[in-house]
Amino acid sequence: MKAIRLSDVLGLPVAERLKLVEAIWDSIADAPDALQLTEAQRAELDRRLDEYEKNPEAGSPWSEVKERILKRG
Repeated sequence: MKAIRLSDVLGLPVAERLKLVEAIWDSIADAPDALQLTEAQRAELDRRLDEYEKNPEAGSPWSEVKERILKRG
């Protein structure tokens, strides 16, 4: 595989860079076992899941969270 220089990537139009980022992200998502969680990460995820299971109504749906973030803009 030919090495890709960062300067070449940064020289691409934004739309092309976004396509590249999406392709990279998709390749990572297709191999979830390739990255191992640390014990601290696993414990934090378990803690959050426990909190959610105790009170699933305490959180906010993504649509509401997104709206609040966009209003801060």
